[in-house]
Amino acid sequence: MSGRVLVTGATGFVGRRVTATLVASGRRVRAALRASASSPALPAGVDAVTVGDLGAATDWRAALEGVDCVVHLAARVHVMQDTAADPLTEFRRVNVTGTLNLARQAALAGVRRLVFVSSVKVNGEGTVPGRPYTADDVPAPLDAYGISKHEAELGLQDIAKATGLEVAIIRPVLVYGPGVGANFLAMMRWLYRGVPLPLGAIDNQRSLIAVDNLADLIVTCLDHPGAANQVFLASDGQDVSTTVLMRRTADALGKSARLLPVPVPVLRLAAGLLGKQDFAQRLCGSLQVDIGKTRELLDWTPPLTLQAALALAAQDFVRRAEAA
Repeated sequence: MSGRVLVTGATGFVGRRVTATLVASGRRVRAALRASASSPALPAGVDAVTVGDLGAATDWRAALEGVDCVVHLAARVHVMQDTAADPLTEFRRVNVTGTLNLARQAALAGVRRLVFVSSVKVNGEGTVPGRPYTADDVPAPLDAYGISKHEAELGLQDIAKATGLEVAIIRPVLVYGPGVGANFLAMMRWLYRGVPLPLGAIDNQRSLIAVDNLADLIVTCLDHPGAANQVFLASDGQDVSTTVLMRRTADALGKSARLLPVPVPVLRLAAGLLGKQDFAQRLCGSLQVDIGKTRELLDWTPPLTLQAALALAAQDFVRRAEAA
């Protein structure tokens, strides 16, 4: 078991679960925060250090003191409608320059390993059903976020070669679970309210990963000798269509999914007219990953099945809905 672990992005959706998992395992955890006001969201016993914004000038010395491993989750995240005048420059400032600054200072501080949570967007934006991405595919990022994550990966690999810092890179697919936001939360709201949805005839295949499964994989990568200087894809290992996902989520919520069998070409046409092509791709397109390398090299199996993880997400959603 490693010594103290520094977690960046510790108050985010994934960071909260990673931090809690580390604490439950008996590890000493330090959280790097942008502002001290974020600290109430941390589990008891976590040591918090304020580092400010992530960038070229961030001073990590206090945060890295006595640290054996770093879990780097903090990032400028992908959004559907980016308002930045030059999104790629902004993504690079945080996700590339900020990440590599942290890695260089970590190496100087004697940190043994850095686990970098990247994105499946480094692989690309979609797959043909039955032909999933693999960890060793040639990267093909298309948007500014994916490009920035790929450039960060390349820079980290160069730093690892030059300094001996071990780097483990994880590319997760869509993450869901208790406390999830964005489109997955919107889907649960629709299903919970019984809103009729035109999503009953989508025959795609999507990989997802429960936040508990991702946290377990991240913790595995901290110490497993096979994780050093490797790239891993992360999913639950159970791919489903959007239609099946809707039905299973509705079951977990104790509701009946009211799904209308609208043909996919009609959905895509309507989305195009509304300027929602990207959203339609997420609903109708396929994106599968093969986690064979992750399973074999790390002897890792996702602890939660898709249905068990959906049940946890649904229970949390209902609790919050009833308390509102």
